[in-house]
Amino acid sequence: MVGLVIALPVDALIPSILESLRTTPNLVLEAPPGAGKTTRVPAALLGALKGQILVLEPRRLAARLAARRVASELGEQPGQTVGYQVRFEQVGGPSTRLRFLTEGVLTRQLLSDPDLKNVDAVILDEFHERHLEGDLALALLHRLQQTRRPDLRLVVMSATLHGEPISAFLGGCPVLRSDGRLFDLLVGYTPHSADSLETQVAEAVEALVKEQSQGDILVFLPGAAEIRRCQRALQRFADHRGVLVLPLYGDLSPQEQDRAVAPSDQRKVILSTNVAESSITIEGVRAVVDSGLARIPKDNPWTGLARIEIQRVAQASAVQRAGRAGRTGPGRVIRLYTKEDFLRRPAYDTAEITRRELAQLCLDLHAAGLRNPLDLQWLDSPPEAALVAAEDLLHRLGALDANGAITPFGRRIAALPLHPRLAALAIHGGVEGCAAAAGLAAGNRPQAAQIEDQLLRLTSPKRSQHDPLPQAYLRAFPDRVARRRKSNELLLSGGASAVLLNDKGVETAEFVVALDIEDRPDQGLPIVRQASPIQADWLLDLFPDRVTARETVTWNRTAERVEAVSALLYDSLVLEESRGQTSDSEQAAALLAAKAVEAGVHRFAEAESIQLLRNRAAFAGLPDVDLESALRRLSHGLSSFRELEQMTRDGGLERALVDGLGPNAQRTLERAAPESIKLPSGRRAKVQYAPGQTPWVASRLQDFFGMAESPRIGDGTPLVVHLLAPNRRPVQMTQDLAGFWERLYPQVRKELSRRYPRHSWPENPYNVYRD
Repeated sequence: MVGLVIALPVDALIPSILESLRTTPNLVLEAPPGAGKTTRVPAALLGALKGQILVLEPRRLAARLAARRVASELGEQPGQTVGYQVRFEQVGGPSTRLRFLTEGVLTRQLLSDPDLKNVDAVILDEFHERHLEGDLALALLHRLQQTRRPDLRLVVMSATLHGEPISAFLGGCPVLRSDGRLFDLLVGYTPHSADSLETQVAEAVEALVKEQSQGDILVFLPGAAEIRRCQRALQRFADHRGVLVLPLYGDLSPQEQDRAVAPSDQRKVILSTNVAESSITIEGVRAVVDSGLARIPKDNPWTGLARIEIQRVAQASAVQRAGRAGRTGPGRVIRLYTKEDFLRRPAYDTAEITRRELAQLCLDLHAAGLRNPLDLQWLDSPPEAALVAAEDLLHRLGALDANGAITPFGRRIAALPLHPRLAALAIHGGVEGCAAAAGLAAGNRPQAAQIEDQLLRLTSPKRSQHDPLPQAYLRAFPDRVARRRKSNELLLSGGASAVLLNDKGVETAEFVVALDIEDRPDQGLPIVRQASPIQADWLLDLFPDRVTARETVTWNRTAERVEAVSALLYDSLVLEESRGQTSDSEQAAALLAAKAVEAGVHRFAEAESIQLLRNRAAFAGLPDVDLESALRRLSHGLSSFRELEQMTRDGGLERALVDGLGPNAQRTLERAAPESIKLPSGRRAKVQYAPGQTPWVASRLQDFFGMAESPRIGDGTPLVVHLLAPNRRPVQMTQDLAGFWERLYPQVRKELSRRYPRHSWPENPYNVYRD
């Protein structure tokens, strides 16, 4: 018997849709929620085409309900003309021509049947959500249509979609728009509240029940946990008012889902995840309570595995949620957030392909014969950095060979409906691996047993042919090897550090593989929540190409010496190391010299003498002396400060600095800035140099007897002469020695001869020391 078929807004557009597809293989259809596009367009194509029709849905619940609705309107049960295929469930038979599929299922079909034999049309529903699998499906279908299947028809449908970019991507195909059946909506916002989400929901629902005498209430919540809490918070009020409180989310049984969406004589409050945003219409809803939140898959940057996080929905999602209240009459919407919050949200969600981990996508493409994802035409191209990271992981898993071609093992893991890591775990670990992979895939959700059963059916493991589970973990997470540095601190093979949150099962393990890592804003280091013990020898056996030997020269700060460290590394993680003398004398000399500079020149020479040499060079117009180069030359063949100190005794460093200037500069230094000058007495006086000052010499006054004029250096620069009494105290400083002898010496002679009568104080200082 044919089910009740009511007129829907999209019905008026069906002739235009069919006519367009007769002349053009591609079509973009924009139709608001409730217009009927999900059920009426596929059903219309059944009569217009002879082959199969595939409809891609973003969620399992939408695929099931849409198939049941279309089958009901045809007077059939699902499994006859209309069927569906989702994870863990397939309903259909030889006579099935219209199949509703989830996105991952369609990707698998494209891999096993790349030409889509017997398929005349593929419809991509709710494409505005821009799931990764949806973008991949569009790219593969477009490529198929451009090559081997020009007859294949593609229809892209959405409730909120800017159709022009899709149309341009599909060759400028037509864009048709359908009206919805949206009545007026009264949208209200609530101020920020510190109350729990379930308290806010209960208050909003109670207010709507009192405000409206009829009509169901649809409440959008992030996930099943929040639904259960709200159900408990509402139950007493609902019982008192005679209202049904029903959950609606993807993991419920089909019977429970049907109960939530089916018409009822009793008023309902439906607590739903975002599955009710699109694809399905729930009759009788007159009010919506929107938490503004959803559980969104976000890839763990450490493992690439998806983690579900609660995030704020975009404006487009909020608008779709609100639209659910205006299908049968004027509606009421309460948003549990402020209008300012709504206006700050992005208009649309970004395409997942621009922000997700891409190992699964790359593996699927390799399995389809596409080695370079960028050879495909994409609506939005995947980031190159994400592709490089994905390819690297696939190489490490053994899914790709050294030439970048898919391996037989890569094809095996591509056939499993899991992330490549978990597929590798299931295959390598056998029965235990399937259970472990299922647990990691399910996370906190209740489907682990279903996933495990499916994996066991697909892999048919035999215990004798598989690795122990810890080795299987290592094969699946080869880039997450870690070594315990302290009791709960780990050093990862990539070079980062992490904190082991729970060491159960790895209490005595030095090496582990981190299975679950999370960055948390409240922690300084990443948190490892789950780890498995491994042995270092396994790394040598399983990944010999990732193990390297390295010899480095390092500084032993305690012993103050250079040492050679020979290490065996897995990536950047040291597996074992030993210390000894280095054979690389150049590297050792460079490190010893650098450490000597850090320690300070006073360890190896008198700082004053080094500074004097630098001042001489500056006065002579020469470049500064190179302390580190001189130390490097002195350090050749040495390995410790003790040896270097012996080498630099008695002016060794100063001589090395002068040698480093080169012959020409040395001659310039001696001419322009001599270290000392010879006085008439035969003594040598050291010339003193200081920045910004005229050089000077200091000696006893008697040493200058016989010197008629001030001594000069370089190009004739007169030195400042410090004339000292016998007690070494200054008597006079002058740059005009001749003037001193003529004007001042007679008086100075009287005073000094009285104080130092035993010293010679000639009246004529010019002829002293002359033959």
